[in-house]
Amino acid sequence: MKPAQFTYHRPASLAEALALLRTHGSSAKSLAGGQSLGPMLNMRLARPDHLVDLNDLIELDSVRVSDDMVEIGALTRHHRVANAPELRRSLPLLSAAAASIGHYVIRQRGTIGGSLAHADPAAQLPLIAVTLGASLVIAGLQGTRNVAAADFLQSIMTVDLRDGELITALRFPLPVGGFWAFEHFSRRHGDFAIVSVALNFAQDADGKIDALRLGLGGVDTVPLRLPEIEARAQGRPADEDTIRELAAATASAIAPEDSAQVPASYRRRLAETLVIRAFQSALNREEGA
Repeated sequence: MKPAQFTYHRPASLAEALALLRTHGSSAKSLAGGQSLGPMLNMRLARPDHLVDLNDLIELDSVRVSDDMVEIGALTRHHRVANAPELRRSLPLLSAAAASIGHYVIRQRGTIGGSLAHADPAAQLPLIAVTLGASLVIAGLQGTRNVAAADFLQSIMTVDLRDGELITALRFPLPVGGFWAFEHFSRRHGDFAIVSVALNFAQDADGKIDALRLGLGGVDTVPLRLPEIEARAQGRPADEDTIRELAAATASAIAPEDSAQVPASYRRRLAETLVIRAFQSALNREEGA
């Protein structure tokens, strides 16, 4: 199929893009990498009257690392997120998740801001943003506002983005510790995961879990962070018994949708398995294995 007719705009500045979006309101869509919007246009699931192409806004393709935060421009491509040396050092969990997205061509075109705006509950980058406590910088003609990723993602493909606004950057606090892992399971390479797990934690001087952050994707209408499991892990040894207990508690804490294609019981079992794998992977990586 081909898209329905629309008027194409290619603004040269952020101010011009915001003015176009404000003028045309809900009849306009912004285009970044196009890896989600493009197919929706072709299948006529999206039928905007105006398409605002953001790809000349090169100032939104950026990575900045400070002492306490990493800021990534919304037009930064998945490939750069996966491979930039400063991100692989500062946010290895994010880089690993970005490297698992789709296929090479998709990673070359798709953008981090576009992934958050699309808000697929099985997508990698929204999960990492929620797990690590990221916030989004959202610009409009009246100014900017900062929104926590967990508040921005409201439901399936539903976000806190108003007419005339654009995501301009994501801000990630630095990780809580050196132990991290991203695990996911999909039917085929490049597909969205049925379930994905992200975690990051530190260990105290006695080798006990400290400051765990645990998130799951594909088990609800938005990526979930599980503070009750995080609290349960605090001060516990990172041994097999603890890991299996936390994994079982995770499976009990989620309530995935039941369907003929993927039963809820299967997602729960898969979540339990992936939590175990994630802890084991994190511990092995830190030990140099």
